[in-house]
Amino acid sequence: MKNETQLKVAIIGASGYTGAELANMVFKHPHLKLSGLYVSANSLDANKPISELHGKLLGKIDMPLLPLEDATTVAKSVDIVFLATAHVVSHDLAPIFLNQNCQVFDLSGAYRVQGDVFYSQYYGFTHQHLAELEKAVYGLAEWNKEQIAETNLVAVAGCYPTASQLAIKPVLEAGLVDRNQWPVINAVSGVSGAGIKPSKTNSFCEVSLQAYGVFTHRHQPEIANHLGQDVIFTPHLGNFKRGILATITIKLADNVTAEQVNEAFQAAYGDAELVRLKQGMPKIQDVEQTPFCDIGWSVQGQHLIVVSAIDNLLKGASAQAMQCLNIRNQFPETTALF
Repeated sequence: MKNETQLKVAIIGASGYTGAELANMVFKHPHLKLSGLYVSANSLDANKPISELHGKLLGKIDMPLLPLEDATTVAKSVDIVFLATAHVVSHDLAPIFLNQNCQVFDLSGAYRVQGDVFYSQYYGFTHQHLAELEKAVYGLAEWNKEQIAETNLVAVAGCYPTASQLAIKPVLEAGLVDRNQWPVINAVSGVSGAGIKPSKTNSFCEVSLQAYGVFTHRHQPEIANHLGQDVIFTPHLGNFKRGILATITIKLADNVTAEQVNEAFQAAYGDAELVRLKQGMPKIQDVEQTPFCDIGWSVQGQHLIVVSAIDNLLKGASAQAMQCLNIRNQFPETTALF
């Protein structure tokens, strides 16, 4: 880390929704300086001002989206990099920046799960950087703070996994769950989760509430791996822009009471700055454009239903990445998030 008041930050993959959110956060952060916005060398957006793609940044951040032609040169000029890139691209870029002693916050899935077999099975490539993979820390901020504070490679948790795990982990860690019965996660996301590039999949003329990736979605093994518990995970696409609502059904262990469940959530998040425990059930309207995760629950007999809501682009991506950066550098955890 260089001896400067502000740490220099590059964002690679800055043309997308997440990249734009990150650029805005870095701009607001008192300890960071936005040093460069990058896209792939063959991108049609190369050399356009970011504000041309994201009008809310006009007059605030009008920097050009530079083509990334020499990652090593960029790595030598910055302290921190956000990789808002495709999985294979992050896989290749992360070691280059780590070799130059940069902090790397990767928003792809390239370093989220240990074991190269996982990547060939669910991501379609063989992981070539197993040493870096072994050192990566999973960026589920509320649960891995100590490890995040000591690493230079944070694999920011996925959007669906964040909403799901924040809802499940308190009761699972407290030993209140019947582990023979897999938790069932039904989650719906806005179309911004599909990215900024237009396609029939994310066209509002075509989008209808529907399940997809049934039994095959790559976030299922990510969730199961980090929970240490098999789950059934069914994602849905909704015809709204942003947000995720996850409704999770859990069977409690014998003789577990509603009071014990309440105590588990309070113990986990009573002091958390970005998780809000609700009296009723959360809704997306209350979390969109915010870095919060709202959680509510209800117990009937041995059945627990937990509902969580996040903004998929913020707590599910960029805001959690910035939260991890703040933890890593001992800044107040919510700096630049509001």
